[in-house]
Amino acid sequence: MVREKVKVSTRTLQWKCVESRIDSKRLYYGRFILSPLMKGQADTIGIAMRRALLGEIEGTCITRAKSEKIPHEYSTIAGIQESVHEILMNLKEIVLRSNLYGTRKAFICVKGPGYVTAQDIILPPSVEIIDNTQHIATLTEPIDLCIGLQIERNRGYGIKTLNNFHDRSYPIDNVVFMPVRNVNHSIHSYGNGNKKQEILFLEIWTNGSLTPKEALHEASRNLIDLFIPFLHAEEEKSHLENSQHKVTLPFFPFHDKFTKLRKLRKKKRALKSFFIDQSELPPRIYNCLKTSNIHTLFDLLNTRQEDLMKIEHFDREDVKQILDIIEKT
Repeated sequence: MVREKVKVSTRTLQWKCVESRIDSKRLYYGRFILSPLMKGQADTIGIAMRRALLGEIEGTCITRAKSEKIPHEYSTIAGIQESVHEILMNLKEIVLRSNLYGTRKAFICVKGPGYVTAQDIILPPSVEIIDNTQHIATLTEPIDLCIGLQIERNRGYGIKTLNNFHDRSYPIDNVVFMPVRNVNHSIHSYGNGNKKQEILFLEIWTNGSLTPKEALHEASRNLIDLFIPFLHAEEEKSHLENSQHKVTLPFFPFHDKFTKLRKLRKKKRALKSFFIDQSELPPRIYNCLKTSNIHTLFDLLNTRQEDLMKIEHFDREDVKQILDIIEKT
């Protein structure tokens, strides 16, 4: 556990981690302060950050299981101590960390007797298990247990529907994608009269797939992204008014721009020190680039357009949006 003495600043708005600890592999805690704030601002920020931390951060979970030996979700299998429903609930408790998009496949293939835990799962690349000791099933006889798993990254809750069953695969109900388990905010006021100021305290608990500090950073970025359209409201209006006079460019009209930018040595130096998380890219584009080991705008500039288009969930409009940001840099 790490504790630091809280010091109030009356000059510049600052945030700081004043306490950090790891209670278990699946429970991290962090306590942060933001100060000095004017009266009422702490509550405004605290409420918004709590909503963003709980609802705007994506997590990775096992969402479906499939096995030829499972006749029904509430059935039992000879040689396995737990019922099928209990196995599904144990799979629901497994905490994963990843940067993947869409769904991926994973597998469990174990021969009994013995215990089946999270470490027996064969995972796809870029996915890791936070706690390998999580219990899944107990095999009491020398039988083979083979289960196919579906892994998905999302946010909020995954709700099972009645038409969600097909080809002997079973969805896991009420999956919790949220890596943040709980958030509290409190306010400390100091000063007198018109000079009264506030300190915001934020307490964050996570499931171990993110640290509280990482969760705070991601929630802040996602919250800002939600408000960016309002900042460009007048620009959008002007764009719509003039759109009838503009001609739509053909696919990949950006080759000349890329070539010109590559020749600018001064521009290169600036791009090397400009990381993509400093740009105004939406979270989806940012994460697509990050998973492809593109961390700076210079990395991006030296990636062929054809290679960019091979990135999953990436399209031509994303290329245009990125180019606009590079030209402004």
